[in-house]
Amino acid sequence: MEHINNYINENKDRFINELIDLLKIPSISADPAYSEDVLNCAGAVAKAMESAGADNIEICKTAGYPIVYGEKIIDASLPTVLVYGHYDVQPADPLELWTSGPFEPVVKKTEIHPEGAIFARGACDDKGQFYMHVKAFELMMKTDTLPCNVKFMIEGEEEVGSENLGVFVKANKKRLKCDAILISDTGIIANDTPSITTGLKGLSYVELEVTGPNRDLHSGLYGGAVANPINILCEMIAKMKDENNHIAIPKFYDNVVELSAEERADIARAPFSLDKYKAALDLSDVHGEEGYTTMERTGIRPTLDVNGIWGGYTGEGAKTVIASKAYAKISMRLVPNQSDEEITTLFSDYFKSIAPKSVSVKVSPHHGGEPYVSPTDIPAYVAASKAMETTYGKKPVPVKSGGSIPIVALFEAELGVKSILLGFGLDSDAIHSPNEHYGIFNYLKGIETIPHFFANYAKAH
Repeated sequence: MEHINNYINENKDRFINELIDLLKIPSISADPAYSEDVLNCAGAVAKAMESAGADNIEICKTAGYPIVYGEKIIDASLPTVLVYGHYDVQPADPLELWTSGPFEPVVKKTEIHPEGAIFARGACDDKGQFYMHVKAFELMMKTDTLPCNVKFMIEGEEEVGSENLGVFVKANKKRLKCDAILISDTGIIANDTPSITTGLKGLSYVELEVTGPNRDLHSGLYGGAVANPINILCEMIAKMKDENNHIAIPKFYDNVVELSAEERADIARAPFSLDKYKAALDLSDVHGEEGYTTMERTGIRPTLDVNGIWGGYTGEGAKTVIASKAYAKISMRLVPNQSDEEITTLFSDYFKSIAPKSVSVKVSPHHGGEPYVSPTDIPAYVAASKAMETTYGKKPVPVKSGGSIPIVALFEAELGVKSILLGFGLDSDAIHSPNEHYGIFNYLKGIETIPHFFANYAKAH
């Protein structure tokens, strides 16, 4: 397919500049201060779809931020691929750790990205990745090579739980009817080792509040006599795991399936260097559940992590105070057969059971989602594997991810269709962190690979 590389070479500067313009929009869904920017970003996505050649484009209102829909139906008898992505991004904090403005995209060369990478919030997660699909669609339209129908559904609330997307999907099953769902919100092992994600973890996310005295107290006058909520919260969190980093919540592992020796051997075949992993993170050693490798801990074992903890005085200088309240946010990543609702209940019951009488506690569930597994023998996966083999020159490795995309399980439940997780990011791209970036090689490689997927899938269906 020489026309693919020709079109990319002729238009790659424009492709990069268009992505840079999109990344300038601070579409932070978690912060109401950026609501206008999120809406502006939805408009920019709709305009990009229109320029690429999509029909029936609509900025669909929800109870929160809108979903941008577009389609190209060339023949009702042909298969239909639904492309999902999200235009909202994580907050950019802490701003002082960015080497350039999070919404002032710049291209920098790095050791991993000698061709350059675009540094900006959302570069990899997920603007750069969903925009690959818009540009690949444009390529197929302009070269008259689109082999099947395509629908786009790009949302603005993925980073805050996709609550309204679920409502939208349930109300628009006929409109979203498709034969396969294609998502680029994951990554590959390395630029010389392609991979396709075949499993995602589920998610249970909760916020904790521990209350002691009815007001902040002088730590000299009251210290040692009343409960300190911060001390107690730390002690309670410490009781969530045992000395082997095994989660201590009763019944937490009841539905977790232990993999066979053969299945664990398959995981071990994926290229992985523990020394490089530690060096990339400036670690002297790794840490996790006893009896499992790093790849197993992130891919097949459930986890529990504190994502934030605060209380009392955190300003400059000193203030001797016992805080009235202490808070924490905790996420639990779940594996197949674990239900996010059940795990949230188990966590809440255990947390309340270990609280001393000297404090009161509150557990507030945030968003959650079910785990997901994709078979490797279905036509859509085979089409993706062959596409990567064509563009990378080697067969991709199937891998299970420690990340979560809660809506994927809902797609299967509501639309009855499997999703193919064809991502092109790298673990080193710093998603959700300062200095997030996305390699130009990866961006263009995605645009090159996606048309091959469509061609393979249309032939196989």
